[in-house]
Amino acid sequence: MDWDWDFVRQILPTLIQGVKITILATLLGSVLAAIVGLGIALARRSPNKALSRTVGWAAEFIRGTPLLVQLYFIFYVLPDVGILLPPLVAGVIGLGLHYGTYTAEVYRAGIDNVPRGQWEAAKACNLNARQTWSHIIIPQAIPPMIPALANYFIAMLKETPLLSAITVLELMNQAKSVANTYYRYLEPITLVGAFFLVISLCSVALLRWLERRYGKIER
Repeated sequence: MDWDWDFVRQILPTLIQGVKITILATLLGSVLAAIVGLGIALARRSPNKALSRTVGWAAEFIRGTPLLVQLYFIFYVLPDVGILLPPLVAGVIGLGLHYGTYTAEVYRAGIDNVPRGQWEAAKACNLNARQTWSHIIIPQAIPPMIPALANYFIAMLKETPLLSAITVLELMNQAKSVANTYYRYLEPITLVGAFFLVISLCSVALLRWLERRYGKIER
């Protein structure tokens, strides 16, 4: 099959719409993952053993099951109990919850790396728990975490093709639709790879800058 540039120009606007949805899903999923991860990390440090163990078990369960299964559950099973979500919302929630369990470990490591003396200083200044976390611990713990968090968000970008399984019109789904309509797979699938490569290279460049700015990523 020969490469057809006229066909490429014809399908490019459709694929660009898919790129926009892919980037949107990644950005929203990243924000949700950052929030969920911090919540999990704080809950697992709670003096309430029931809360800590329950959240820990839930995080391990989510981390131990495939993202695709979780997406199917959110989009196809939850409607049976009256929770009906639009495809993009379901996809963002699935990405955010799944990667939130991984970012929680990054938060945990960052919090553990805060010197013990900072906790003691906060106690000596009569700061309550909320003040200690918001003014002392979190501001010191987060900057070194940023490169590692960015690494997970790049990985999330590469997982967005799974959203096609729940009818999200992201890049891969748009390409499959075009290919099935015109019975030409060479151009749309190749362009999908090219788009992901460009976005990934830009993301890696950002990651390298964050690595130089905030410290080396732990491997």
